[in-house]
Amino acid sequence: MSPLFVLLFVLSFHLATANNFTSQDNSIIGDTIDANKWITIASTVVSSGGNFEMGFFTPGNNSNYYIGIWYKKLSVQTVIWVANRETPVSIYEMDFAQFKIVDGNLVLFNGTRHIIWSTSINFSTNSNNSQVVATLFDDGNLILSNGDSNNSRNSLWTSFDHPSHTFMPGSKFGYNKRTRLKQVLTSWKNKNDPSPGPFTHEVDMDKYSGQGVNMWNHSVVYWNSGPWTGNNFTGVPYQPNPMFNYTYVNNDDEVYYMYSFFNPALISRFIMDVNGQTKQLLWMDSTNDWNVFYTDPKQVCDVFAYCGAFGTCNELNPASICECLPRFKPKFEKDWELNSFSSGCIRKTSLNCGNFSEKDKFWVHKNMRLPANNQTLKVENEAECESACLENCDCVGYAYNSGNIGCLIWKGEILNLQQLSLDNANGSTIYVRLAASEFSSNQDSHQKQTSTKLKVAIPIGAVAALLLLSCFTYIYCRKRRSSKVKESTTKSLRQNTEGEGMELIDIQDDDKGNIEVPFFSFESILAATDDFSEQNKLGQGGFGPVYKGIFPGGREIAVKRLRIIHRDLKTSNILLDEELNPKISDFGLARVVEGKITQANTNKVVGTYGYMAPEYAIDGLFSIKSDVFSFGIVILEIISGRRNTGFFHQEEDSNLLGHAWRLWTEDRTLELVDQSLHESCIKEEAIKCLNIGLLCVQEDPKDRPNTSNIIRMLGSDNIISLPSPNQPAFMTRKCANNTSSSSNAKSDGVSNNQLTVTIETGR
Repeated sequence: MSPLFVLLFVLSFHLATANNFTSQDNSIIGDTIDANKWITIASTVVSSGGNFEMGFFTPGNNSNYYIGIWYKKLSVQTVIWVANRETPVSIYEMDFAQFKIVDGNLVLFNGTRHIIWSTSINFSTNSNNSQVVATLFDDGNLILSNGDSNNSRNSLWTSFDHPSHTFMPGSKFGYNKRTRLKQVLTSWKNKNDPSPGPFTHEVDMDKYSGQGVNMWNHSVVYWNSGPWTGNNFTGVPYQPNPMFNYTYVNNDDEVYYMYSFFNPALISRFIMDVNGQTKQLLWMDSTNDWNVFYTDPKQVCDVFAYCGAFGTCNELNPASICECLPRFKPKFEKDWELNSFSSGCIRKTSLNCGNFSEKDKFWVHKNMRLPANNQTLKVENEAECESACLENCDCVGYAYNSGNIGCLIWKGEILNLQQLSLDNANGSTIYVRLAASEFSSNQDSHQKQTSTKLKVAIPIGAVAALLLLSCFTYIYCRKRRSSKVKESTTKSLRQNTEGEGMELIDIQDDDKGNIEVPFFSFESILAATDDFSEQNKLGQGGFGPVYKGIFPGGREIAVKRLRIIHRDLKTSNILLDEELNPKISDFGLARVVEGKITQANTNKVVGTYGYMAPEYAIDGLFSIKSDVFSFGIVILEIISGRRNTGFFHQEEDSNLLGHAWRLWTEDRTLELVDQSLHESCIKEEAIKCLNIGLLCVQEDPKDRPNTSNIIRMLGSDNIISLPSPNQPAFMTRKCANNTSSSSNAKSDGVSNNQLTVTIETGR
């Protein structure tokens, strides 16, 4: 990687930090999509009463974009429906992505104008679909109709008929016997990924006339409601609820369930959660959050294979409900970090099946709920059961009880394993197969102990360890209380945060007059607040929102986020240390924009010619996109080795921007690169940097990428997917070939050097 690329990447990150990754403003185009109105990254649709909004969104720290519907008025962004769950739009394609009506269908185009999602309605050749519109209603339903969406007979397609993971009040949940259309709730993969997860909730198709519903993990049913009695499901305890009104319909055309509220002011939703439980949630204004008041199954360990293959579920484990069996590790570490465990665990060491010199062995697990999908073998004793499993390369574990279960073996994967308490009479012992190298001599000896000795040794050892730990804790606390040495705040914080994944930056005593203030790195703050997730937002202050954060060790913090605009970003305001690390300096013209305002108007245009965005220099409008424009100029200056204000191409009658644009359109990009960089720079990186620079200096601020997108584009290896820039602003100018023009410029208060200038303009 060339020094040029590293410099631009690090500089863009510092600029992104100053701008706090602010997203683009969205304009509202009404509540309807028609032939003349569609959704882009810069526009949304809002229902007539303002309850729901539809547009592009990015969940959590996911960099992909999805079309979705969410609650408009709630402080926590809550998505109820997603269109393109399996086909997201890349961040590099968002400038050209569109959600619109084409030939009577709602269609989502990605940045290369390919259809990646559609309502897929088949119209007859004689049908007139020119009047088709899509309207978002105040109940959250998106209806595609023949011009009159208020008439249900004109409905061609509705989002309520095709739910994602949410069952909304007033919508149907069931099965159409004639069209065979079925409503299925499918969990998200995890909280940051709306792609379909393994858990579904749907009508029991084998006995839909009997009114039952099932929950599935792929092809396995792990919960059934039982049939409908007229008041409730037989498998669900009946508790009359004065808030809800349940409806059940079963006729020749369809069978479905529906619920509504007696009080329409209540906000509630029913979801298939990422953990495999169905939940009914109620919005609480008092806490500004969702309250769960109904869950099935009641215990998460009752969700089939919740912890995946070779994972154990333990409701009593305070650290994590799911753990991998000894000598196994999570298959996908990132999924487990997001509390999504269904991917399960894999072996650290492969089995030795067929290697007679070093046979596999078995690890003993006691007090377990035995997993599903076992096979029964007829054997005389436990030794024969173990031998039968060991001789079968597909066998991964066995259990034996001479009185009840006999010999059980498991092939392929072990699923639905649960750790029970020592006093649970339903616990059993299972032997899991491992490579012999996973056993040390001590472990091997320990695993061969008899069941009686284990039952005695485990409780005695646990009690002894607990007593010993208590003694050490008591002595340690006494010593701390009696200590007369008062540590500084910074050192204390460092001690408390060791091993928590936080980076604490010290301020030495002689730095700022003995200031004892702890500083945390921005990366630590991002991790603690889940990238400033809306779910962690506590409230809104006068100069920005406040977020709750939790460090890995459990320490809670409150972080105020300030939306800062530099307004004079230029090459001379970037300082380099001895290791060529860039630092942005001179924040004297920076201004804090209150709340969610990302654009403001100033009575004075303040900055440096050659770096000002056109909307700022001409109309006094500035935003984070003004800094993006300036950053684009800096990129072009670094690539070319020339100043924008000092460059003039006599033959082209253009400045640096115009010259760069002409070389780009004529596919002569590398001619812009400074001669001193030709030998050291990588061709593809130079082209990418120029592409990004031209994207930053586009005339329309909405066309420019935000700084977080710039970081992703610079960090990506995929050059082909970068969008093509539009023509930049300030591309041409007249040649100043006489002294009068120079004197006039000076008399107008305009400097030809790189100093900051202030130009007062009337309003």
